[in-house]
Amino acid sequence: MTSDAHLNELGEFLKVRRAELSPRTVGLPDTGGRRVPGLRREEVALLAAISSDYYTRLEQGRIQPSASVLAALAHALHLDDHQRHRLFELAGRQRARHRRPAAQKAQPQLRRMLDDLTASPGVVIGRRMDILAWNPVAAALFTDFAKVPEDRRNCARILFTDPSMRTLYADWRAVARDCVSHLRTTAARCPDDPRLTGLVGELSVEDRDFGQWWGSRHVPSRRVGTKRFHHPVVGELVLDWDTFTCSSDPDQELVVWTAEPGTPSYDGLRALASRATRRLGGPADSQVD
Repeated sequence: MTSDAHLNELGEFLKVRRAELSPRTVGLPDTGGRRVPGLRREEVALLAAISSDYYTRLEQGRIQPSASVLAALAHALHLDDHQRHRLFELAGRQRARHRRPAAQKAQPQLRRMLDDLTASPGVVIGRRMDILAWNPVAAALFTDFAKVPEDRRNCARILFTDPSMRTLYADWRAVARDCVSHLRTTAARCPDDPRLTGLVGELSVEDRDFGQWWGSRHVPSRRVGTKRFHHPVVGELVLDWDTFTCSSDPDQELVVWTAEPGTPSYDGLRALASRATRRLGGPADSQVD
């Protein structure tokens, strides 16, 4: 346990650093009316995905933060390597040294499964909810993933930043809240992942609901269920979805949407598959990153 003096010094360190940053530097709107320069406490807390009360107690030197909170603060305050070291030192924590995980690629067996899914949307999801691969029917149902930059090809980011998602899903709020719960579960397993921390900070700033739901106790989403869509081309679709975890890489999952044969939704999926095939000019090959 670190001393009270060090915790007080930690609080001063945080105050000085946030005073050095402008809202524009961290991607926040500058609404003016600031009595002192720099970021407000609640803004730092939002960027680090912690409560304002928790951050206030940190600046007051009343609590010792965990390593994961320190990592989130270091990212939120744009600390360089020397400043990160000082932050962890003042908090009495050992800075975790993790190898940067290798970029994920969809496993071959999941790609083959996508190749066989000619009439059902399928997407391979990796760590942080990144989209690793998809088939043409999935692109026809959701969006043209190939046009999304690779570093932004993420389920949560697309769900919260692409306006078309709010009309595509009949109950967008329920879907989005489940997505936040799933992302929170992932963050608990990887507390020191800077890309994940950055994603949470970005979405907390861009969407007020995301920030509110991130701090809630909502039960994590299920791995199977039913979703209703309002598709702009084929109309209403009621689709069952299921999740299959890759045995050779548990950080990869194949999510597939299907419809009961003989229903309008089944006919709608077949119409989407036909359009996707015509657009490609041949068999509906899967797309991979």
